[in-house]
Amino acid sequence: MTVTTVKPDSAAQAADAVRWALSEGTPLDVAGSGSKRGLGRPIQTAYTLDLSGLSGVVAYEAEELVLTARAGTPMAEILPMLAERRQQFAFEPQDLGPLFGRPEGQGTLGGVISCGLAGPRRISAGSARDHTLGIEGVNGRGDLYKGGGKVVKNVTGYDVPKLMAGSFGTLTVLTELTVKVLPASEDVRTLLLAGREDAGAVAALTAALQSPYDVSGAAHLPAAVAARSHVRAVAAVGGAVTLVRVEGFGPSVIARVAALKEELGADAVLDRDESLAVWKEVRDVAYFGPTPSPASAGEGWGGGEDSRHIWKISVQPSEGPRVAESIRWALDAELYFDWGGGLIWAAVAPTPDAASAIRGALGTAGHATLVRAPEDVRTTTEVFHPLPDPVKALSRRVKESFDPCGILNPGRMYAGV
Repeated sequence: MTVTTVKPDSAAQAADAVRWALSEGTPLDVAGSGSKRGLGRPIQTAYTLDLSGLSGVVAYEAEELVLTARAGTPMAEILPMLAERRQQFAFEPQDLGPLFGRPEGQGTLGGVISCGLAGPRRISAGSARDHTLGIEGVNGRGDLYKGGGKVVKNVTGYDVPKLMAGSFGTLTVLTELTVKVLPASEDVRTLLLAGREDAGAVAALTAALQSPYDVSGAAHLPAAVAARSHVRAVAAVGGAVTLVRVEGFGPSVIARVAALKEELGADAVLDRDESLAVWKEVRDVAYFGPTPSPASAGEGWGGGEDSRHIWKISVQPSEGPRVAESIRWALDAELYFDWGGGLIWAAVAPTPDAASAIRGALGTAGHATLVRAPEDVRTTTEVFHPLPDPVKALSRRVKESFDPCGILNPGRMYAGV
């Protein structure tokens, strides 16, 4: 199929494009930079609405802890701006571009929010949804509208911005977003516990998270995954590695780390640079991503590609070790834990029964999303966890209220929605 790209450079042009598509009955593939095009069900459309032209920071009020930017603004432009003012997106947005074989730093603000991408700090700071204050966009009727506001204490109207977070462009063409920012930590340290089995590691992570020491990251890397780390202190352990992150003001971090090290029996403490590096690996699923070929450095990614399918499995932390063991028993799988054991990233050798095995292991303890797989697999497999009938009916009604003719990313999340 030949795909025509429509690239508006204003919200008004985006609205015109949607109205045209509506009049023609033509669905649109709504995208930013396309760095996460492989995430979700494939869309068969003749037209792509490319929002990368809607770029630029509209307002950055550091004192008010608020940033407003157009949806197509690259994260590579925003993050350094925040860092200059010692601020950050506290939900620690993921950069999954390399997981799909693309260079890092190509994602956009609209893509991060639309896909609801939050990293290890989600357990303490909340999700992308919790930090989205306001949106402007075009619904499936071609109407330009606004939701939320540009202040942190905003209580007027329905909380539409939070509905847009994680909607994968199926409800609205986002043109502008307002997001809360927070001060970046002065210091960060990571406690390293060596050689823990899954159950013992999750128990230690639970103890750390329930302690008064304000832990902001809690992950466990089984031996094979830890060996793949580019942080020497992690790879050199030669076994499983359990990680507990502490952030904040320097003296406070030192005191909390000392107390936690004694309580948990930690084997080592990673310094600031090591901590930043290892949590970036955990955040971006770097252990299962394609690796840059030395021969192609500076020319893109290639060589050493990991062809396994990647699953994101949300689970009750207490059930995490059992679910992981069940998946390992049923499939050729490698995995690691984040969110204190509440998130399992699994790399699974291609097999037709992977979805049923993973979701069967979960039972009612959580849900599983197929994050990376070839297009033919994502066409025939439920990419997002199947919904109970009442929730499915509610999702369909929400879709119809924003996009009654189904022209915005139709079927990206669920067939027929």
